[in-house]
Amino acid sequence: MLAQQIVNGLSLGAVYAMVALAFTLTMGILNFLNFSIPGIFMLAGMCVWAGLRAGMPLAAVLLLAVAVGAVASLLVERFTYRRMQGGNHMIPLVSSMAFLILFENSVLIAWGSDLQRVELPFRSVSVTIGSAVVSVPQIVGLIGAVGAIWALDLVLKRTRVGRGLRTIAENAETAAMLGVPVGRIVPVVFLIGGVFTALAGFAFAINYQQVHPFMGEEVALKAISAMVIGGMGNIWGAILGGLAIGIVETASIQWFGARTVDIWVYGLLLVILFFRPTGLLGGGTPAAGRV
Repeated sequence: MLAQQIVNGLSLGAVYAMVALAFTLTMGILNFLNFSIPGIFMLAGMCVWAGLRAGMPLAAVLLLAVAVGAVASLLVERFTYRRMQGGNHMIPLVSSMAFLILFENSVLIAWGSDLQRVELPFRSVSVTIGSAVVSVPQIVGLIGAVGAIWALDLVLKRTRVGRGLRTIAENAETAAMLGVPVGRIVPVVFLIGGVFTALAGFAFAINYQQVHPFMGEEVALKAISAMVIGGMGNIWGAILGGLAIGIVETASIQWFGARTVDIWVYGLLLVILFFRPTGLLGGGTPAAGRV
C-alpha cells in the first residue's frame, strides 16, 4: 500500500511540479505572480476533453493543448506584463487575474459548468512494478514531466537564451545594459510557462479523466505552495515541493480521509516556513537550478 501511494503521489506531484515551474519562472525571472496560470491549465484540460470527444488522436490532442496553452500565455504577456511594465507592479497581477476570469467564463459559456468525463482512446492498461500498479497515463505523465524538466534544465544552463534568462533574473536593467534583448526574451518566459502549464493540464486530464471550468484553481494553490516549500525562484525546489505535496496528499487521502487533505498539505507548508522560511532549496544558484 505504501509503494502504491508513493506511485500515485509522484504522478499527482508531477502535475503540481510543472505548474509550480510555470509560477517559478515568472516569479524568479520577472518578479511577477501570474494569476492566469490556473486558467491556462484549465484550457489545456478542456482541450483534451474536447479533442478526444471530436475523435482526434491522443498525440494531436497533446499538440492542441500545448498550442492553446502557449498562445494563451503569450496573450497574457502581450496585454498584461508588456503593456503595463514600468507602472505599479500590482496592475499586471490584477490584469492576469482578469485573464483567469475571462478564460473560465469563456469555457462556462461554451460548455457549461458540468464535470466532463475524459474518454481515453484505449482501455485502462497498467504495469505491475513490485507491489505497485502503474497505469499507462501515469507512466506517460511521469515520463513527459521528467523529459520536459530535463529539457528546460539544458536550455537554462547551455543556451544563449538560458543565459539571458538568468541575467534578467539577476537584474533586468543590468541585463539590458549588457546587450541582452530583454524585450525578446521576456515572451520566452511566458511561452515556456504556458507549455509547462499545458503539459500539466494534459497529464491531469488523462490521469484523472475529468475536467471542469474551475479545475485550475485548487491545483494552482497547491503549485504555489510547492514553489514556496521548495524555495522561491528555484526550479529544482519547485519540483521537490510539487512531489512532496503530491505524496502527502495521496497518503493523507488513503490513511486519514479526503477531508483532511488540506490540513496535511498546508500544515506541511506552515511547518517548512516555520523552520526554513527560504524553502527547502532556497539557497540555490543559477547553475544549481535557481532562476
